[in-house]
Amino acid sequence: MRHRLHRHVQGDQGFTLIELLVVILIIGILAAIAIPSFLNQRGKATDSQAKEMARTGELAAETYSTDNNSEYTGLKAEVLQGYESAIQIAAGNGTYISAAEATEAGKGYTITAKSTNGDTFTITKSAAGVVTRTCETKLANKGGCPTGKW
Repeated sequence: MRHRLHRHVQGDQGFTLIELLVVILIIGILAAIAIPSFLNQRGKATDSQAKEMARTGELAAETYSTDNNSEYTGLKAEVLQGYESAIQIAAGNGTYISAAEATEAGKGYTITAKSTNGDTFTITKSAAGVVTRTCETKLANKGGCPTGKW
């Protein structure tokens, strides 16, 4: 019995070079599939933050109009930040509101938020009360804006 066990242990030499190469090849294929997917998720996350910033700006604009007889005259990014301190209005600290202005003689507005990857998200409210949300992507990055509207 002891002789058979000793002979069995000597027969185990480990993995062959071919087996190791096959494992490395499989890991490489899995990495090639996973890495682009991961990078796309990162773009979606930054775009989601920009959408959130635009929506926060929209809520602040509605609060501003309540204080100003249902008008948006004088609306600016700085004014929105006065109503909601979480609104960023300058690049460098993540997503921010790059523009906010009254339209249609103060009866509507446009708010634009910019993502850290360069995508822009715009919320426009017309004098009739119709709200439109659009986005523009930078280069081939689709991130959170696959169709141009969100």
